[in-house]
Amino acid sequence: MKRMAVYCGASAGNRSVYEERTKELGRWMSKHDYGLVYGGGNVGLMGTLADTIIENGGKAIGVMPSFLIDRELAHQGITEMHIVTDMHERKRKMIDLADCYLALPEGPGTLEEITEVVSWGRVGEHQNPCVFFNVEGYYDLLADFFDKMVSEEFLSSADREKIFFSDDINQIKTFIDKYTPPEIRSYK
Repeated sequence: MKRMAVYCGASAGNRSVYEERTKELGRWMSKHDYGLVYGGGNVGLMGTLADTIIENGGKAIGVMPSFLIDRELAHQGITEMHIVTDMHERKRKMIDLADCYLALPEGPGTLEEITEVVSWGRVGEHQNPCVFFNVEGYYDLLADFFDKMVSEEFLSSADREKIFFSDDINQIKTFIDKYTPPEIRSYK
């Protein structure tokens, strides 16, 4: 079984499309034998995704810092829960447990986590694909910003091609299946 770390939050957003597409992703993951690695909560898009995975016979692994267990309402029905000391340990554990990484639409915590995963891939901390599930163009501005990094020569076009934005699950699957890791960044 492959494992996908999905970065999402305890909010559902203000449009039903976010929850609908999260459920679609969960059904797809279960059908294609992807186990879920996520923050471990039972509310918002985190809870929706974990519930959908479980309802469809999949496995869900939570990683939650001890200080968030009560605040984020830890999911009691998932396959396993890893309790860690802090956010840094959470991020490292999620990276280590997963074969690919995907961000759902969410807030600054999700953005910070997936951006760190992109950065860690560039320096060789992992060799796995990073995907932004761009529901209703939610991440269009961020995709444009990465393009700006290329035009200003702060990011190579080869590295930019390794950061995938799509709202099409079939395109995401193709990207993951055909993914080749970037060359580990070196400094001259």
